[in-house]
Amino acid sequence: MFYRPLVRFVPDNTRYHFMAARWYGLGGSFLLSGASIVLFLIFGLNLGIDFKGGIVMEAQTQQAANVPALRTAFAAAHIPVAGLQNFGSPKDVMIRLDAQPTEAANQQMQADVRATLEKTQPGAKVLRAEVVGASVSQELFTNGLLALAISLLMIMAYIWFRFEWQFAVGAVVTLLLDVTKTLGFLVVTRIQFDLVMVAAILTIIGYSTNDKVVVYDRVRENLRKYKSMKLRDLIDLSINETLNRTLGTSSTVFLASLPLALFGGETLSGFAWAMLFGIFIGTVSSIMIAAPILLLLGEHRLRRDVATLPGKENTAAGAAG
Repeated sequence: MFYRPLVRFVPDNTRYHFMAARWYGLGGSFLLSGASIVLFLIFGLNLGIDFKGGIVMEAQTQQAANVPALRTAFAAAHIPVAGLQNFGSPKDVMIRLDAQPTEAANQQMQADVRATLEKTQPGAKVLRAEVVGASVSQELFTNGLLALAISLLMIMAYIWFRFEWQFAVGAVVTLLLDVTKTLGFLVVTRIQFDLVMVAAILTIIGYSTNDKVVVYDRVRENLRKYKSMKLRDLIDLSINETLNRTLGTSSTVFLASLPLALFGGETLSGFAWAMLFGIFIGTVSSIMIAAPILLLLGEHRLRRDVATLPGKENTAAGAAG
């Protein structure tokens, strides 16, 4: 017995002609990505301490740390705290501060933090204090970019192995467009870009890839099922058949991330807002970007490729018979 879901985002058996608007989708996507790159080159990212250097201090309080009270106390003492969060036990806090122009200023900043910490939570002690230098930050930034590049190459290899090369190129180009738009979002919102944000972008890439593989998998199935259907109509059919699944999954992840964005505080809100934007962009691109690119690359090739793949000659002969 089959059960129908309680919520369906679109009616069954929809026949939306997505490919009729493919040029609008591609044009709008490349325009937004181009604008994002320009904004990135002009204004740059709001780099966190991980990438621009600064002071990192770990402290332990006698009782559970009152993080909101500490933030208020540091603001009253005119100490520009870049990040303040719990880690480990409720008594442990991590304090991040921007680097000062001189070593003496760095030492004075640490002394001010210790004094404010002791005044706000008596008995608190600093366990570790260190200055993250520019060279270390540059290495972290380079490694972060390398991680993004490797992930895109591995995704391209996986999709190429699982499908045909047209699918792999379409997925990677679309993911690059998704990433550039996400960077543009970070530039406009000035959300701090640190190692957590690198993890957010990698998560967005993984989610977006999964979304596109679902559509591509249905396209591949329909290529074998409807051997005389035009590729444009077949892609429209495949998107319509997976539309409820695509919207349902995206909505679930979006709603799960929304409370983190609204109530996650300084630690999680930036990550969550980037995820929300990435989910939206990834969902739209699966329909309006990845599919049109596949149509452009495969309109005169995929039918021939499917007909000559091992094991498909018999299927074609049987259909003819």
